[in-house]
Amino acid sequence: MQEPAEVVVVEDDPTVREAVGAYLRAHGYAVSSFGDGVSARTALRGSIPDVVIVDRMLPGISGDELCRDLRSFSDVPIMLLTALGQVEDRIEGFQFGVDDYLAKPFSLRELLMRVGALVRRSQVTQAAVGEVRAGVFAIDPLRRRVWVRGEEIDLTGREYDLLHFLVRNEGRPLGREEILREAWGWSFGEASTVTVHVRRLREKIEADPRHPVHLRTEWGVGYRFSAEGDHS
Repeated sequence: MQEPAEVVVVEDDPTVREAVGAYLRAHGYAVSSFGDGVSARTALRGSIPDVVIVDRMLPGISGDELCRDLRSFSDVPIMLLTALGQVEDRIEGFQFGVDDYLAKPFSLRELLMRVGALVRRSQVTQAAVGEVRAGVFAIDPLRRRVWVRGEEIDLTGREYDLLHFLVRNEGRPLGREEILREAWGWSFGEASTVTVHVRRLREKIEADPRHPVHLRTEWGVGYRFSAEGDHS
């Protein structure tokens, strides 16, 4: 029998923490819960789960700081819970390494669906084997490592999934909704999330992010990837 996926919930509000934990357990997940960032950080340094859910406003250390610390040694999928719903607040969260966010108040059903998408993405990438080479890009799916022009680059989990999806679909125009669905397993989400990750990915793979040759914008459609570089 397959072991249940493990989820760590870091939330200082006991009502929210208990509700999330109970709902996930009722749907087959193994859940560990923490009420502050310090104890969660200690536990996560000892054992990595399948998904981490972090409230942004935590006592001791903030959710932002906990996510940055976790990203320093793991690419485990992170979902950020936040009362801040503005676009710039969400962009800031992506910049310190989160994979998904959910604004409070939220539906437990929606949280369950998003956790499931993160777990599926993680399981698929762990099962992938064999190095992929395309132009100046080399990808090791088993270890989730990427090299560009012979140099290894550091990607978040969401950035890695985006690049891997682009490489597999080289030359084909890809819409933002398709990227949300096929690269990240989301059945719903905001197109601005894709825009943010494309911008960040360009900063890491392009010689000049202001004039990209690998990850080009297809106006009215989305994006198109060229491993060799499209200078047209």
